[in-house]
Amino acid sequence: MPGENLSRDEARERAALLSVDSYEVSLDLRSAVGDTEPEGAVDAPRTFRSVTTLRFRCAEPGATSFADLIAPSVTAVSLNGKDLDPGDVFDGSRIRLEDLAAENELVVDAQCAYSRTGEGMHRFVDPEDGEVYLYTQYEPADSRRVFANFEQPDLKAPFRFEVRAPEGWTVWSNGAGELSDGVWRFAETKPISTYITAVAAGPYHYVTDSYSRTFDDGTTLEIPLGAMCRKGLAPHFDSDDVFLVTKQGLDFFHDHFDYPYPFGKYDQAFVPEYNLGAMENPGLVTFREEFIFRGKVTQASYEGRANVVLHEMAHMWFGDLVTMEWWDDLWLKESFADFMGAFSLVGATRFEDGWITFANRRKAWAYRADQLPSTHPVTADIRDLQDAKLNFDGITYAKGASVLKQLVAYVGQDAFLEGARRYFKRNAYGNTRLGDLLSVLEETSGRDMAAWARSWLQTAGVNSLTPQVILSSEGRVTELAILQDAPESHPELRPHRVAVGLYRRSPEGTVERYARAEVDVDGPRTIVAELVGADAPELVLVNDDDLTYCKIRFDEGSLATLRERLGEITDPLARALCWSALWNLTRDALMPARDFIGLVLRFAGRESDIGVLQMLHAWATSALTHYAAPDWRAEGGRLLAEGALRELRLAEPGSQHQLTWARFLAAVASSEADLQLLQGLLEGTAKIDGLEVDQELRWAFLEPLAAHGVADESTLAAELARDDTASGKRHQVRCLAARPSAAVKAQAWASVVESDALSNALVEATIAGFTQPSQRELLTPYAAKYFAAIERIWAERSIQIGMDVVKGLFPSLQDSQETLDATDAWLTAHEDAAPALRRLVLEARDDLARALRGQACDVAAG
Repeated sequence: MPGENLSRDEARERAALLSVDSYEVSLDLRSAVGDTEPEGAVDAPRTFRSVTTLRFRCAEPGATSFADLIAPSVTAVSLNGKDLDPGDVFDGSRIRLEDLAAENELVVDAQCAYSRTGEGMHRFVDPEDGEVYLYTQYEPADSRRVFANFEQPDLKAPFRFEVRAPEGWTVWSNGAGELSDGVWRFAETKPISTYITAVAAGPYHYVTDSYSRTFDDGTTLEIPLGAMCRKGLAPHFDSDDVFLVTKQGLDFFHDHFDYPYPFGKYDQAFVPEYNLGAMENPGLVTFREEFIFRGKVTQASYEGRANVVLHEMAHMWFGDLVTMEWWDDLWLKESFADFMGAFSLVGATRFEDGWITFANRRKAWAYRADQLPSTHPVTADIRDLQDAKLNFDGITYAKGASVLKQLVAYVGQDAFLEGARRYFKRNAYGNTRLGDLLSVLEETSGRDMAAWARSWLQTAGVNSLTPQVILSSEGRVTELAILQDAPESHPELRPHRVAVGLYRRSPEGTVERYARAEVDVDGPRTIVAELVGADAPELVLVNDDDLTYCKIRFDEGSLATLRERLGEITDPLARALCWSALWNLTRDALMPARDFIGLVLRFAGRESDIGVLQMLHAWATSALTHYAAPDWRAEGGRLLAEGALRELRLAEPGSQHQLTWARFLAAVASSEADLQLLQGLLEGTAKIDGLEVDQELRWAFLEPLAAHGVADESTLAAELARDDTASGKRHQVRCLAARPSAAVKAQAWASVVESDALSNALVEATIAGFTQPSQRELLTPYAAKYFAAIERIWAERSIQIGMDVVKGLFPSLQDSQETLDATDAWLTAHEDAAPALRRLVLEARDDLARALRGQACDVAAG
């Protein structure tokens, strides 16, 4: 659509010309229920009326600009009391505004479309009871699908919403609302950006609580709290725990930020078919409803939810109160929220090991992203909205957060937090760039932030740190150096504040740290003088305590120790860092996949941290699927299944470790005996003491049974009848697409690629079922079909669905040079394709090339 992909240059030009005073938005959502489609309009979207009154000023009277709106039709447009012809001024994505006055009033009356892709005003019909639920999701630029506006973050304004809804519904928005004469009217917001406005409406189950805090000056802040979900999930909704973490977070951020929460109430909505983890709309935070657990989950799941709750809460200050000027500085909110999520998790809640999860899970995301050809500095070059959409990635979130953790080590926690406090006070309700943050940090720390930013924020790539140890004849350290290197593509060597730990066996047989030194690594070789004279180590761990962002390497002696004694390292963070380093060696084709799998089989059963154990299972599965030699895959799968069953039987009955090993067994089961056991556990003819096979675990067992032809369509239909819910439907769709049949694969492919009838959640479920590692041969024909279809898909579908299809259906399981060549051929033939589309294909190509290098390494080891 012309003009849909707003560019940075256009946004800057418009921001220089316009300033916005207010929005009044009136939505009529009564069309969400009932049969309101026009007769004969089979393909016409279901729509709602949206009337926007937009008051703004223009610095150059007589100038021309535009407003943003993506809608099937516009009924009327008036500018400063003059009616404009919608057919003349509206092109499908923009409304042309000519001859602007110094002060302007724009009124747009439009028919906007309900969404099935999770973008804009999403409409969901619950299959369990037929109830309809609505919610909005906008970032980076989908509020223009709901009301006319200036869709860029630096044109902030107060918003006033009013909503007409079906009888019996409740409606929520950013401000507090009241129902009067059939209309929900909401309090005017503070000046905020368009992308964080929000509406939720429907028969949601809603519970309330409150938060109160008295400040040193005697004033009291009262924050009404609310939490909501679909009625069908209400029996599973542990809102007490959500409120507990919410209150702990509000206490923590008020303690550290010295700026009272500025947005009135604090509602949290858990909504269906959500594309993201959550979104920081002030006063109405939205979350994916999968954070409401229908079955038994591990503490890692509760920790993950708490982290997201706190991440979004941090955004109330970093992102909502103070917002980046343009998406180049997206990191100003996302990196901070990612860091603050872990920082507050450890500092305020029961999840005191949150930094272990950060080191093991979040950083793995960053390390992968930072080695792709599309890697970019934390402060990115975002040319347009498609660039922005793709930059919600492991660099912007997890690397940025890791860099901030390094910054805290560099300037000190007190200076860092004082810088944040000054940043809020100076820029409240405004927009900022990188320099605004650096200037306050220079003030509070006395450090040269420009040099630090050049190394850490304005260059891409990840460094590797390797210890080099020289011992005397008496077995003492005469020199310990840290070697720093960087890839040829991104050769920057950075300053790192690191801790170096020396480990050895204790008399009890455990592996313990006996010496530690902090040092500033700078350049290719740094001497750690403090450790000279120490007893000879069996393991040297650079970046002990995970202070910096780097790939940890080992000297030969340390690697030999890990091969024999990894499970005997008592410190859980040190152990997690070693596992992460070994996984990076595997991905870099420096450790054969079978060796990594062997370490998992040998030591994972001793892992006490449940989040680390779950990550090891995911890495072992990935190692088998992508990095193991093709001829060894069957043997590797057999070994993993045997190991999973062994640990499942050894685990404490009813424990979270038992549940985790049961899920891993389902992920790797392929033999007749394994499948019979899963079927027996489903039917109740087999039993493992303490293992409760609840509904979610039933679906986890059914997917491998479907993928190996044991569970047929009638079995899956019977299971859906047992679990006739939205969640059950998603599981059933995934399992149906997993069946090993050419006809099934053709149908699944067509439902995603040739049709747009499926919602975003069912597209995701279908793709997940379609791509089964045990069905490589069956999927072979779809490699060529993929390359023939993706440019059309990108042009015709929303960017979210386009991303899901292009990433999810890339033929990564056809892991051969032939597929690599086909990818290169497509890239060569489509140099003028959308840059965002090319980026996704380049990233998939890089993953495939990495897999082939890993397989070659594993072949050589065999």
